Amino acid sequence: MGILVDILLPLSLAFIMFSLGLGLTLNDFARVAVQPKAFLTGAVSQIVLLPLVAFGILHVVHLPPELALGVMILAFCPGGVTTNFITMLAGGTVALSVSLTAVVSLLSILTVPVLVVWSADYFLGAAAPDINVTALSVFMFLITAVPVAIGMIVRQVFPGFATGAKPWMVGATIFLFLVILLGALITYWTIFLENFLVLGPLLLALNIILLAVGYGLGRVMLLDRKDRIAIAIETGIQNSTLGITVGSLIAGLTAGAPAFSVPSGVYGITMYCVAVPFIIWMRLGMAQESEGAV
Repeated sequence: MGILVDILLPLSLAFIMFSLGLGLTLNDFARVAVQPKAFLTGAVSQIVLLPLVAFGILHVVHLPPELALGVMILAFCPGGVTTNFITMLAGGTVALSVSLTAVVSLLSILTVPVLVVWSADYFLGAAAPDINVTALSVFMFLITAVPVAIGMIVRQVFPGFATGAKPWMVGATIFLFLVILLGALITYWTIFLENFLVLGPLLLALNIILLAVGYGLGRVMLLDRKDRIAIAIETGIQNSTLGITVGSLIAGLTAGAPAFSVPSGVYGITMYCVAVPFIIWMRLGMAQESEGAV
């Protein structure tokens, strides 16, 4: 597991975050001030409601402590590059999705380490590994914020390269995600098989509930349909790559390596079982609205 945790996972995640930065401009952050209502609704849904829903589900469906911590690690993760693409396919507001992904990803440098330590103490008790919050924060800064910043600089200085690189960067990002996913599943294959029948339905339910929570909150806040779609996806789809990486990093601190990454690995598969029908549903709804308008 050493090569996976120490080299492949961090480098792959850094590349994925670089590809995110390559598609960002300062205007994406400025939209926070321009569209405060939509952004704050999405941020609250993602940063506050998402972990609370996951925490509540774990009190209904009882998992082994290591897997419960893995679910919470996933719940603390922001949306990834995938959410922007899914939002586009579903007909949502891509600019809002990008803004939420960018800002919440940067905030996660502060929120994830602290919340992971709390969750480890809560679910594992005396068996919780000694997690250095500062070290974890620095690690996340180096593999998330720094690559994003470099990507934004490259886009600013070499706009032609950024535009030309976008098609193959998407393909490379998907490939790296699959490598990370397979690596995590292979590393914890036995635990994956033993718990898939429990984790699979739990994560599917979590996906569905969170999409409904994000969309419903947007409706309560009287946001338009496209903004509701973006918020639903940012709330319901997490960065499983970051979850796998953080879980594996923590697991590497202990002998026997508990499988904190397994939920994120399983989630990397199950999330598409929910995302694809959601995209189709949203598209059909838009088509019906268009026909009604005519």
